[in-house]
Amino acid sequence: MTTGGEEHPVLVVDFGAQYAQLIARRVREAGVYSEIVPHTITAAEVKARNPAGIVLSGGPSSVYEEGSPELDPDVLELGVPTLGICYGFQVMAQQLGGEVAPTGVREYGSTTVRLTRPDGAPGAPGGVLLAGQPAEQTAWMSHGDSVVTAPEGFEVLASSDATPVAAFASDARKLYGVQWHPEVKHSPYGQRVIENFLHGAAGIPGEWNSGNVIAEQVERIRAQLGGGKAICGLSGGVDSAVAAALVHKAVGDQLVCVFVDHGLLRAGEREQVEQDYVAATGIRLVTIDAAEQFLTALAGVTDPEQKRKIIGREFIRTFEQAQAELVAESAADGDPIRFLVQGTLYPDVVESGGGTGTANIKSHHNVGGLPEDLQFELVEPLRMLFKDEVRAIGRELGLPEAIVGRQPFPGPGLGIRIVGEVTAARLELLRKADAIARSELTAAGLDGEIWQCPVVLLADVRSVGVQGDGRSYGHPIVLRPVSSEDAMTADWTRLPYEVLARISTRITNEVAGVNRVVLDVTSKPPGTIEWE
Repeated sequence: MTTGGEEHPVLVVDFGAQYAQLIARRVREAGVYSEIVPHTITAAEVKARNPAGIVLSGGPSSVYEEGSPELDPDVLELGVPTLGICYGFQVMAQQLGGEVAPTGVREYGSTTVRLTRPDGAPGAPGGVLLAGQPAEQTAWMSHGDSVVTAPEGFEVLASSDATPVAAFASDARKLYGVQWHPEVKHSPYGQRVIENFLHGAAGIPGEWNSGNVIAEQVERIRAQLGGGKAICGLSGGVDSAVAAALVHKAVGDQLVCVFVDHGLLRAGEREQVEQDYVAATGIRLVTIDAAEQFLTALAGVTDPEQKRKIIGREFIRTFEQAQAELVAESAADGDPIRFLVQGTLYPDVVESGGGTGTANIKSHHNVGGLPEDLQFELVEPLRMLFKDEVRAIGRELGLPEAIVGRQPFPGPGLGIRIVGEVTAARLELLRKADAIARSELTAAGLDGEIWQCPVVLLADVRSVGVQGDGRSYGHPIVLRPVSSEDAMTADWTRLPYEVLARISTRITNEVAGVNRVVLDVTSKPPGTIEWE
C-alpha cells in the first residue's frame, strides 16, 4: 500500500479508554489505516513501526496521580505528527512543561467550545487543526482535570467556560491536542478535527480502502498458505462469508468450507448457507450435523463464559474431524489440511482481552474460546477490521446483498441467547420467537435501521400470566433491538410501538411456553449487545 497503509499506520495509543477502538475506527473512516498499541510502547518500538501519525487516546485516570498511565517521553520527540485527545491531551501537556490541574468544575456531555487565536496572529481562529469549523461549537467533554497552561511554544486554539486550554498546537513540532472527544458523534465537528490532523497537519493521504485491503490480504494469504489446503467454518454470517470469499479469491480450490449445524442456528440458516452462499461463490461446501454433540457438551452448563468456551472447543474438534475425513478423501495427493480460516474481527479481539489496555469483557468463541492444543494454523484475514469495513469488502468481492447486509449473529448462536441451560426444547422455543421478530421487522421495513435485534430467552425465569382464560406460568422473551456503527458502542433502537405490539402479540399467541415479551432499553456501555 501507499502512505497511510499498513506499512505506515497511524498508531492509537491506548490509555485504557473505552473509546480507543472508536478513535481507530474514525481514523479509518478518513481513509487512513490505524492500529491500537499500549501506552507502555517505547519510543524505539514506535519508531520501528514507522508510523505516519500517532493519536493519544483518552483514559479514566488523572495525569498527576501516582501510578497513572504514562507515555515514554521520547515518543513526542520522534517528529511524528501526534494528536492528543482528553487524557492523551493532558499527558502531552504535562510532559512538555504545561500545567494540568483539577479546576473544581467538571465538564461532562455537551459543552460549548470557542475557537481562539492570539491577538494579531494571522490566519483563521483554530489553526490547521480546527480549520473550517465555526468559531463557537458544541463538543463532547468528559473530564474533571484541565490543561491550565499550555507548554511553551504552543498556541491555544480553543477554550470553554471551565477549560482555559481546550485545544492547542505546535505546527513546528506537529503536536496537537484537544480536551474534548472528537471521535464520538456527539461532537458534530469531531470527524473534521480528526481529518484536519491526518490530512492537513500530518499530510497523510486518504488512500486506505476496501480495494487496498483485498489486494494486500490476497497477497498475504497466498504467502501464508503457499500450496497448502485450508478449511473455513461457515456460520452463514457476514464475517465468515467474507473471510472465505477472500481466501477463495487468493487460493481457489485449496479452500474447502465446512458448515457445522450445531443445533444453535436460527430458522432457515442452514438452507441459506447450503443454497445461497454456494450459488454465489462456487465454493466447495461440506455440511456436518453436530447438534447432538454440542447439546451433550452444553448439558447442565449455565455460565456464559463456559458456554462460549465449550462451543469454541467443539467447533475446533468438529473441524479436526472434518479435516481427517477430507484428508482421507484426498489421500491420493497426500496433502493434509493445515490451515483454519476464521472471520475474526477487531472488536472480537478487543473484547476478548486481545486489545491493549482493555479488559476481557467476554471471550469470543473464535478468540478466547480456542483450545490450547489447536491442530491448525489460523488464517484470519479480517482480524484488524471493523464490521462495516468487512461489509464493504464483501460488496467489493461481489457477494450478494442478502449475505453482506445480513444482521450480525454471534458464532455461538442461540446458545448465548438462552440465559440458563441450553436444551433442545428451549432452542426450539427461542427459534420460533426469533423467527417471528425477524419477520415482523422485515415486514415493517426496519432491517436497515437497526444493527441487529437479539431475541433472548430467560430460561430460568418464569412469570404468571393469563392465557386462554386460565393461569399460565411461562418464560419471558427479551427483545434487544440496537443501533450501532461498529459494535463497540450501541444504543437501543426506538422501534415503532405498533411493530413491538405485533411482535409481542404473535410471540405470546404462537410460541407455547412464553407469556411475556419485554424490551431491553440499555445502551452499550454499560450493557453489551448480547446478554451473554
